[in-house]
Amino acid sequence: MAGPGAPGVPVARWKRHIVRQLRQRDRTQKTLFVELVPAYNRLLEKAELLGWISEKLQLEPNDVTPATLQGPWEEESGPDSDQVPPPTTLRVKWQKEEEGLRQDCGKMAYQVVEKSAALGALEATLEERQSRLAALEACAAELQEARARQTQQVDAQRALNVAQRAAYEALRAQARLREAALRRLEEEAHDLLERLVQRKARAAAERNLRLERHEKAKQARMSLELKKAAKRIVSISESPNTIGGIREEAETLALPAEPLSLKSGTGEKWKRPFRSASATSLTLSRCVDVVKELLDFKKRRGHSIGGAPEPRYQSIPVCVAAQPPTQVQDVLDAHLSEVNAVSFGPSSSLLATGGADRLIHLWNVVGDRLKANQTLEGAGGSITSVDFDPSETLSGHTDKVTAAKFKLTRHQAVTGSRDRTVKEWDLGRAYCSRTINVLSYCNDVVCGDHVIISGHNDQKIRFWDSRVPCCTQVIPVQGRVTSLNLSQDQLHLLSCSRDDTLKVIDLRVNNIRQAFRADGFRCGSDWTKAVFSPDRSYVLAGSWDGALYIWDVDTGKLEGSLRGPHCTAVNAVAWCSSGSHVVSVDQARKVVLWH
Repeated sequence: MAGPGAPGVPVARWKRHIVRQLRQRDRTQKTLFVELVPAYNRLLEKAELLGWISEKLQLEPNDVTPATLQGPWEEESGPDSDQVPPPTTLRVKWQKEEEGLRQDCGKMAYQVVEKSAALGALEATLEERQSRLAALEACAAELQEARARQTQQVDAQRALNVAQRAAYEALRAQARLREAALRRLEEEAHDLLERLVQRKARAAAERNLRLERHEKAKQARMSLELKKAAKRIVSISESPNTIGGIREEAETLALPAEPLSLKSGTGEKWKRPFRSASATSLTLSRCVDVVKELLDFKKRRGHSIGGAPEPRYQSIPVCVAAQPPTQVQDVLDAHLSEVNAVSFGPSSSLLATGGADRLIHLWNVVGDRLKANQTLEGAGGSITSVDFDPSETLSGHTDKVTAAKFKLTRHQAVTGSRDRTVKEWDLGRAYCSRTINVLSYCNDVVCGDHVIISGHNDQKIRFWDSRVPCCTQVIPVQGRVTSLNLSQDQLHLLSCSRDDTLKVIDLRVNNIRQAFRADGFRCGSDWTKAVFSPDRSYVLAGSWDGALYIWDVDTGKLEGSLRGPHCTAVNAVAWCSSGSHVVSVDQARKVVLWH
């Protein structure tokens, strides 16, 4: 016998239930016929008896003597004449009984017909239910087969799940092993990075120490040479072409009555007493000071980023009234990837661009065209800021350098980095003279005489004094600072931030003076650059949609927008010192010259 979990148990129970219901129905209907059938049988027996008597009476009609034909002797017959009724009476009596029996037989026949009809209906119902039972049994068989198939599929799926779970557990174990290996590698990489930083710090300290010792030895040798040369008398020529042409003279020196003024490239003046133009001479101690300053100036000028010697007195164009650009002069695909920085040289004829391809391209502005000059290589990452002055390789930041500017003295520089520091550099000795730790990484810096201004990712502009170790002031803005630009008179600062706003800060009171916005203007990156015009009449910035927006500083209104070759975000713009040209660079490698 099948167990409780066998597939055929529910179907067998259902069959037994239906059979039980059918038997109950048969018993209920049988009780209706239990009394009817015996009565019907007795009625049939009586009908047969009456039929037999009727036939016998019809066969012997003449044997009966009517009462009217009997004689008196018959009336005076014996005592048995009252006990036997006459045949007529019997016939009438039997006819009445026969009539009653016929009526009962008719009623019973009608009842039999009704019961037969009911029985036929019940049989039809029974057949219908039997057909339904057969259909249900067939459906149950199909469902049983489907259940068997589903059971097989479930078993197969369970087996597959077991196999997949085992594979999953194996993968989890492997992933845990790899995560452990990754953590070990990260720890090793962190240790290696720390050792590298420490080694670089030690190397920088050793280099600074060696440079200081070298400088001290050089100064000691120079002092010794000066002491030895102080006993001799020399003379120098007044001609600028004979700088450094020192010759010895044997005659004694007399002090002059009129001073002669010499001006160095750094803007400082030295006044030395001279005699007449024919016999200009001075003591060696004073002469060496002048020649040393001039030679140092010449040495610094000879190490510009162009690498070519510059004239001793270079003319710098002065902008009287700048005019906003109106038309495109030249379009170049300058870099291998997006261009992030652009800057004009002091003469407005030299241009530098830097990009994510780690290259700096120098361009000559010839007429209304850009001509390639040379390409500088060696950067370790994407270039986001360029400036002109003697080239140096400075090591000290531990993360990407985002801004670099030369100070006005031109022998110092300031850099900002994502390592949350701002550093001052002594370019003469190529070492870091000061490190400023900040809470947020720096996006851009500008420098004044003794002030350093840095813009940061925490939506703050910070002011630092080179002579004190702390921050002197903080100006909050409503977005990450992307660029800073100092006007030529160093009285106003232009900031650009990711809240799509340009602000002009009056450095005399260190307050925001103006804010510039425009419909459609949006900063396209965290290093979007905005600039003043040379005469500070306009401000210029590039937008995410490739347009250049120009605002009038005096009125604070939008002067206009320029749409041209740029089809992606403009990262930086530059306005030449003469005010005649504007250059814009974008994320699609384009450099565009405007006039």
